[in-house]
Amino acid sequence: MKADGRSSAAAGAVHSASPAFQIIVLGAGGGPNEDNVTGLLVRSTARQWTRDSVLAVDAGVHLAAIIKIFEEHLPQASIGKSATTSSTATPVNGDNPSAYVEPVKPKVYMTTGPFANLELPHETAKANATYVFRNLISTYLITHPHLDHVAGFAINTAALQQTLRRKRVAALPPTIEAIKEHVFNGIIWPNLSDEGDGAVGFVSYDRLVDGGNVALGDGEGRGYIEVCDGLAVKGWSVSHGECMRHSHHGSYSSESNDAGYSPYYSRRSSRKDMSSGSIDSARSQTFPQVPEKKAYDSAAYFLRDEHTGKEVLIFGDVEPDSVSLNPRTARVWQDAAGKISAGLLTGVLIECSYDNSQSDSMLFGHLTPRHLIAELCTLAGMVRDLTAYDGKPGSPRKRKRPSNGYKLPSDEGHPRRPPSRHHVRRRTRSSVSPSTPIPCASPQNSPSVIALESEESKLRAIVEENGGIHRTSRTGSHGVASKPSTTTRPLEGLQVIIIHIKDPLRDGPDIGETIFEQLKKHEAEAQLGCTFTISQCGMSLWL
Repeated sequence: MKADGRSSAAAGAVHSASPAFQIIVLGAGGGPNEDNVTGLLVRSTARQWTRDSVLAVDAGVHLAAIIKIFEEHLPQASIGKSATTSSTATPVNGDNPSAYVEPVKPKVYMTTGPFANLELPHETAKANATYVFRNLISTYLITHPHLDHVAGFAINTAALQQTLRRKRVAALPPTIEAIKEHVFNGIIWPNLSDEGDGAVGFVSYDRLVDGGNVALGDGEGRGYIEVCDGLAVKGWSVSHGECMRHSHHGSYSSESNDAGYSPYYSRRSSRKDMSSGSIDSARSQTFPQVPEKKAYDSAAYFLRDEHTGKEVLIFGDVEPDSVSLNPRTARVWQDAAGKISAGLLTGVLIECSYDNSQSDSMLFGHLTPRHLIAELCTLAGMVRDLTAYDGKPGSPRKRKRPSNGYKLPSDEGHPRRPPSRHHVRRRTRSSVSPSTPIPCASPQNSPSVIALESEESKLRAIVEENGGIHRTSRTGSHGVASKPSTTTRPLEGLQVIIIHIKDPLRDGPDIGETIFEQLKKHEAEAQLGCTFTISQCGMSLWL
């Protein structure tokens, strides 16, 4: 992987010899700054800058960020070879000076930045950025409908007039329904979709199947659906905190409030009313509707390069399974483990919104370094089981995989069970306390947090449970993802790119640097083998 224009200390910059993907970071943050929220562009490096060759993954910020990139790099654009040697009109016939051929306009190309080698059809940054938006980007792959992931796209749809084709919004059904009902509804924003009352038709919806559509594709590509030229996708739903509303965007949990209990009325008053013996009074008694506690739906997407078969995994906002009402991330890791074992997964883009000073009770459906490492330990345990299935380090897998990854219990109607007893060592909720933060890895953090050394030992217990902990120090290795050769560092070479960091907007150390140092410390203890990159706006990642 290569990260353009960033220091290796800040971004973990390395370069893959033969990258299959280019990922342009339009927005790397999770707010509250509105100009730095989630937005990515992805393309296959086997394709040129052609129509429909670019995929947008989330679009909290979008066109404005593309314009900014062009404004920065357009002055360095160079003129290519012209079809004619003269820039002036010449007569068609020497005997008829009034007949002229229009001069051929020299081709101009971007030479620096994420859009290098793109032929520029216009002169200004705004016009060229709009060309990319209208012509090169075909599909918007949305992880979930929160504003910091869709606001830019919604506003930018006003620039789709006089275009030849609709934009495609691809997402899991709950996200599509939320966008349809709450964004393109004629109230929050005009209904520019092709469904519902007053539909304008700028946008069409593509409802993906959770876990992939097994009727599509074959072999390693079974379950994937093409989303742009050269790229196909398979999505899994994941949990992003709790929601209390009766709506389409949550997944029910068996740990919801008891059906007979409501925090919105007094049990004492209801008993008094019933003791009166009046049936009519009891029947007339009305209580407010009890909201069902649910896990909010987000998504993780595997993107597959159709030319090489390589894949990247991009998460939307996600919470740790250890504190979730509906833990679902383990099944994503189970799918990823086989791809890592086969040397197909080149990188993971995942959020880490806060540093370790954030307590579990204040996660709001997000990750911290301690939780991200715990999740990666779960993945590492699965990879270790696969690569040493017969007890020999580095031996090939012998267990036959279903065509769409491993068969998961959720396929049989058990969404809350772990993917497999053989591959997931289920953590109890006490492994990482939901009420007390594990101390920060950086010495710059709060002394009151650092003092809780016993909590850090709980994280070490999770690491040990998933394959052992090695206390030797390491600074991280950099390289192309490849099939692990031993079980010591099962994620060797895997690139983990951190997105969605929330800026605390206060004095002190940069939050990204703090998170980076904490991740390095935890990884050094766990000896996972992966490396970390803190994404930044305008960065170009090659995976």
